[in-house]
Amino acid sequence: MKKRKFGHHNDLLSIVGLGGISIKNIGQEGSNSLVNYAFDNGVNYFDVAPGYGDAQELMGKSLKAIRKDIFLACKTPSRNSKKSQEDLENSLKLLKTDYFDLYQLHGMKSEKDYELVSAKGGALETLINAKKQGKVRYIGFSCHSIKVAHMLLDNHEFDSILFPVNWNLILNAGFGPEILKRAEETKTEVLALKSMADTMWKDSNRDFEKCWYKPLSDKKMIDLAVKFTLSQNVVSFLPPGDENLFKMGLEAALNFEKISSEELNFLKHKTLHSDPIGSSEEVFI
Repeated sequence: MKKRKFGHHNDLLSIVGLGGISIKNIGQEGSNSLVNYAFDNGVNYFDVAPGYGDAQELMGKSLKAIRKDIFLACKTPSRNSKKSQEDLENSLKLLKTDYFDLYQLHGMKSEKDYELVSAKGGALETLINAKKQGKVRYIGFSCHSIKVAHMLLDNHEFDSILFPVNWNLILNAGFGPEILKRAEETKTEVLALKSMADTMWKDSNRDFEKCWYKPLSDKKMIDLAVKFTLSQNVVSFLPPGDENLFKMGLEAALNFEKISSEELNFLKHKTLHSDPIGSSEEVFI
């Protein structure tokens, strides 16, 4: 498994990570199996959040034996310091660890979100204090809005941004290139979301119940989508919330080579017949 440098401590992350949403509702045996499968194939980046059902409890037990060998990321959806501190302490307890490698503000979507976390008594205080106390090694945020991403990158110091980096969003909607550039300018690491997204669900008959968007499921397209994302300025990507799709994303990462001009042209042509999951300013989910 290829690894890329993350942060100033020379941490090396696998170019694909396992997201906790894939573990939600699969039981402890299923969680242990998927975590071990990922780790045995070279994955050392694991990400989870309080909003992913029982994923924290399951992942905590599954990761216990390998905690010292992995990079563990978690998030808080709360916007004030009191509740985000409670989130942090509860997540540490559930995940059976005394620190997180990365702790993030979750789902920063609006100017109101920005104002709340940045104000006195905002959740950003929790992240900064936790880093000083050694409970957190790095701090970051996840974001689906160009405007809010700029506000956070321009006004605060973060170690990483968890951000949609998707072939159709970039080539079709023009969403993301300026944030990738700004992250590089501010020396903020990029972790990618939505790399294997196809389009929005058009009806209620969803084949993948834990995916908020219709994911790619064709191997050729998954391989190309992963190639596209990993050819950008990103450290790693998180596949969609499905065990089988995670394994397909992992296989694509194991075989990764930089995307060719012919493959890029193929994807550009593909965008003529595919609707992205967002506009030039925001992702819709």
